[in-house]
Amino acid sequence: MKKWSGAVILVFLFTLLILRYGILENPLAERLLPSPLSRNSSEPLDWLNSGLPAIQNPGNGSRVVSANAIVSRLFAPRNLSDAEQQSLQTWNHLDRLINYSNHLPQAMEAIREAGSAWEDLMAVFEDNKLNRSTQQKVKEKQCPYSIKKMNITEFGNDTFKLKLPCGLVQGSSITLIGTPGGLLGNFQIDLIGTALPGEPDPPIIFHYNVRLHGDKLTEDPVIVQNTWSVANDWGAEERCPSDIHPTSKKVDDLEQCSAIVGNDEKGIIASDNHRNVSRSVPHKKEGNKPRRYFPFKQGYLSITTIRVGIEGIQVTVDGRHISSFAFRESLEPWLVNEVRISGEMKLISVLASGLPTSEDLEHVIDLELLKSNPLPIHQAVKFFIGIISTANNFKHRMAVRRTWMQYDLVRTGAVVVRFFVGLHKNQMVNEELWNEASTYGDIQLMPFVDYYSLITWKTIAICIYGTNVVSAKYIMKTDDDAFVRVDEVLSALMTTNITSGLLYGRINSDSEPHRNVESKWYISPEEWPSEKYPPWAHGPGYVVSHDIAEAVYKQHNEGHLKMFKLEDVAMGIWIDKMNKNGAGTMDLNMLRKKPRMLGGKGAPAVDHESAHSEVEVTHTEASGKRPVGGSAPNPTATG
Repeated sequence: MKKWSGAVILVFLFTLLILRYGILENPLAERLLPSPLSRNSSEPLDWLNSGLPAIQNPGNGSRVVSANAIVSRLFAPRNLSDAEQQSLQTWNHLDRLINYSNHLPQAMEAIREAGSAWEDLMAVFEDNKLNRSTQQKVKEKQCPYSIKKMNITEFGNDTFKLKLPCGLVQGSSITLIGTPGGLLGNFQIDLIGTALPGEPDPPIIFHYNVRLHGDKLTEDPVIVQNTWSVANDWGAEERCPSDIHPTSKKVDDLEQCSAIVGNDEKGIIASDNHRNVSRSVPHKKEGNKPRRYFPFKQGYLSITTIRVGIEGIQVTVDGRHISSFAFRESLEPWLVNEVRISGEMKLISVLASGLPTSEDLEHVIDLELLKSNPLPIHQAVKFFIGIISTANNFKHRMAVRRTWMQYDLVRTGAVVVRFFVGLHKNQMVNEELWNEASTYGDIQLMPFVDYYSLITWKTIAICIYGTNVVSAKYIMKTDDDAFVRVDEVLSALMTTNITSGLLYGRINSDSEPHRNVESKWYISPEEWPSEKYPPWAHGPGYVVSHDIAEAVYKQHNEGHLKMFKLEDVAMGIWIDKMNKNGAGTMDLNMLRKKPRMLGGKGAPAVDHESAHSEVEVTHTEASGKRPVGGSAPNPTATG
């Protein structure tokens, strides 16, 4: 009897262990079991760490580190000089971002990756300080402007790989010269990104597959464009020419598939001859079957260029535009770290140019002129401008420093300008960024990796800096590819004489969310169920008054701010909520006036369109909007 009861106890204990293990390993466990941690905990890392598994430390394959340990590195005290601390003035104000990171795509990944990236950067920084104390270390150029591989031999079914140390930016291009050969002549070009933590394979940011003898859907030659990632698998194919019907979709004003692809080749060649353009491909008699134009042919040399644009990627072959491909959500060009070419292609050379590269500080003759001035002590500023930039956009920031940041208003300190830049997944880029931030003193580093979907966090950071670091009357958000006419914008703001409840910009009052799941700007019904957005100001340049910026910061800290991945629309959503809820509900005592919007046909900074002649002043009401004033001066700009 004792043996029997002992066996029952053992079985019972064993069952409990199995159940416990099953619950802990079950991804639904945190929903099924009450959590001892509250979202309102005073410890900002509590919510992030609750229910999350430990992740592998990228720097040490044998060591497992918890999410809490990695992310806490972002806010650990560092032995930094006063000058180096200038880049972190907004940093510690952003610890609350972690509490609400589940509302934005890739937020968790961005925080985790930033924890590791920051630790690696600080380790290099400490090492460099030690080296400088003993010997002068020669600085090597880490982000080259171009990379070329010449006289590449035929690689058959193997894969040729070209590393891109610092990613791609707008204007970057990859040109390959080669001849399709082999049995079928099929080949593919892939732009490979950096693998996310816990994922075995890196994403394919752009897949360009040339099938000279067709595939299961067509017997005619075809180009297939796509993306791939572990999370989403292959996306929707874009075929050129389309096997269904021609598409009128354009990317950067260029056709997704050029109309010449798949059309009668005789007419195309005749058009070339009329323009005195030589054609190296000879005609072959193939009965009465018409020859259809296709940019690649077996045995014939071709020059293919893949170029990064604003909205997507364009491909030209032998000088002709062939296809375009819009960026897809979370698959962005800065992530690319390698080009892979595989299949039946006899390569001659590959050239990557226009790559992101930083200035050689030893040869910058106007370095002192480009450095930012110290912030005014115990003195409010009229105007603060926050510029959203990505880590490897070195050239854009230098262009801004040498152009509109040289306005007298900026040089004298009446207007303060700062770049807001997230960390990069590439350590080389982070090291260059740290050197740039320490040198010029105009960069505010963000404690997350720079995914496009997290731009809204930078907008919050701009509001924090404009109200908590400098006390600015007006706060502007703009981009690093815009030219701001500082004098005109400030003059227009002074003319309006509106000091509270102000949103100034090129207002869109009738826009709808993108519902195409492949779009970079896709918004699901869960993210925004309505068919229309509230009025919002276009992102290249808009201004808010101090009270709105402060309200954004306060509501964010209290967890009442809706996180929305389109930052310019998000600002419109926040102001619309302030307007509807009123000062009492939102505890916005300073918003005695309801938000005003300057909009209509004008823009205070460069949009990607031309500015127009006037700006109407409107006053938002819950029932709509009505004009309350005439017109304001139009601060036009060129860029």
